[in-house]
Amino acid sequence: MLIKNYDKEGLLFITSVIGETSDKKFTAWRGDLILIQGELNDGVHMPPKLLLNQAAVLADAEKFLFVNGMFNELAQVPEFINKYKSALTPETVLVMFVENISDKMQIVIDGFTFKFVPYRDGMVWNETLELLYIEKADLKGQSAEDKVVTMFEAAKDFKIKAEPIAFEEALTKTIFVKKELNGGPV
Repeated sequence: MLIKNYDKEGLLFITSVIGETSDKKFTAWRGDLILIQGELNDGVHMPPKLLLNQAAVLADAEKFLFVNGMFNELAQVPEFINKYKSALTPETVLVMFVENISDKMQIVIDGFTFKFVPYRDGMVWNETLELLYIEKADLKGQSAEDKVVTMFEAAKDFKIKAEPIAFEEALTKTIFVKKELNGGPV
């Protein structure tokens, strides 16, 4: 119900997976999660201003159990919390990639524990599978929704060896990311 409500609100962008898990207990979703919607123009939202990119979410009827995705900048995390705080609990497993950090970090913000991992390139889904030591054979025969459950189960045991730090301290440890433009044919 929760995921479907966010879908009706137009907060799910470029959805690749949405549906119930095989046991009918949870809803799994993959795509880009809107953090800041685009301006409204003639009753239609323009493209989103800010996204949690390549997200994977597992939810029950009322709360997120697992959220995975990629932030371009660590400073964007409060936008995620502001938008989805009502769906988060202290038990929600939050494993996020961030482009502008160089080391893994564990941060507690508003009672929610985030595990942040540096992001360089590639598909977040594949990077997360590798991070959590999930082999493709572990997913064989599963529905797309059940694959998110497998990721959630593995993410529950994912540990970052560093002690939790304050968000303000983490912001002082960000790096500058130089992006190359792939111009393509001219």
